[in-house]
Amino acid sequence: MIALALLLAVPGLARVQAQGELRWAGDLQGGEPYVFRDPVDPSRLTGFEVDIARELAAKLGVRERFIQNDWQNLVPSLERGDFDIILNGLEDTPALRGRILLSRPYFRFSEQLVVRRGFALRSLDQLKGHRVGTLASSLAHLLLRRQPGVQVVLYTGQEEPYQDLQNGRTDAVLLDSVIAARYGLTKPDLELADADVARGAYVVGLRKGDDDLLAAVNTALGQIDLEGIYQKWSLPPQPREVQEVPAQQTRFDFAQVTLFLQGAWMTLVVSLLAMALAVPLGLLLALARMYGGPAPRLLAHAYVEIFRGTPVLLQLYILYYGLAPVVHLNALSAAIIGLGLNYGAYEAEVHRAAMQAIPVGQSEAAAALGLSRIQSLRLVLLPQALRTALPAMTNDLIALLKDSSLVSVITVVELTKQMTITAVDVRSWALPGLLCGALYFAMSYPLARLAARLEAALEGEAEEVALA
Repeated sequence: MIALALLLAVPGLARVQAQGELRWAGDLQGGEPYVFRDPVDPSRLTGFEVDIARELAAKLGVRERFIQNDWQNLVPSLERGDFDIILNGLEDTPALRGRILLSRPYFRFSEQLVVRRGFALRSLDQLKGHRVGTLASSLAHLLLRRQPGVQVVLYTGQEEPYQDLQNGRTDAVLLDSVIAARYGLTKPDLELADADVARGAYVVGLRKGDDDLLAAVNTALGQIDLEGIYQKWSLPPQPREVQEVPAQQTRFDFAQVTLFLQGAWMTLVVSLLAMALAVPLGLLLALARMYGGPAPRLLAHAYVEIFRGTPVLLQLYILYYGLAPVVHLNALSAAIIGLGLNYGAYEAEVHRAAMQAIPVGQSEAAAALGLSRIQSLRLVLLPQALRTALPAMTNDLIALLKDSSLVSVITVVELTKQMTITAVDVRSWALPGLLCGALYFAMSYPLARLAARLEAALEGEAEEVALA
């Protein structure tokens, strides 16, 4: 840690030369043509920005090393010294210029509006009240937020916005011409509505204070055969000039707090409705495993093991994107159903453990009274099991509140997603992070206290029964 701090104190160019490498960061999720794994040799990276990084490193007399980093967190990771430069479709904006150093542009692009073929609305001005998809924290995102009445739908990948557009979940997508050409206009049922909504440029990002490294990078960019790289990767034509986007500093004020409260409400809605699905589903699975025939037992066992043995994030992706041609769910429904199906597997084990904790004498007494199996379950066993399972179910709801943050991958803007958006807007993670944590605590603490009270009440009842 001390060595890293000393190294970061060295001016940028000297630091890179002392390291013997230029550490550049990007996000592989961005995919082609930026930086991605070579289909022929997955151990090797390729892409037009890989070519630029190698040329830059060669001009600086060092080797290059790629650092994988989530695209939305590239700037804070750069500031903390995780790498030397950002080279991954970083867009020149006034807000970014106020935070880090930016190089001369290495590629100019236009923001392009893509719609379904034959769609009547052809401009942003006409899309008031309609859903338009884009990437979070991009220049297109900034433009859409300034467009009155447009419902912005945020994504973390480049393929998903156009998939949702094809499936009718959105009405348009606004993204860079590089992305539109590769991921949108290759689909026969999509077409270009507006080829020049706005213009921007990709630049290299560097930390404040690395002015000598910035000068070296700018010099190197002027010496690299960029046109040859563009032709190699068949990049779309560049507009002649970049349009200046007016600076607009976002403040962490009451309007931002209101957005956080809306995100917290969405978190509560998703969590409570998902739990309302998970509890009865888990009960049915538990009953099938304990009292069903061979086939129901096998199916219930398989369900529990599959949903507990695979990540909920993967399940959400499959439910929302993978099954979209067959099951056409909107984002909120997919979030509730996905989390409900996942937590149903865990609730099944909670209910099964609670049923097994009931003394055998209870079943025997019910049979002696002439109750059928169904009557015994409904009148004797299930009421006792549910009371025993309540504390564990309450704890699972607390866990579900936190796991609901995963639904942002299918475009639901819940509390954590709102926090990441605001953190980028206000250029700080401290206050948004503290408010996000406080809201989660405000939602989960009452549930934790409820679980503790239920456990204490059940223990008291058990002691009374034992004494009797």
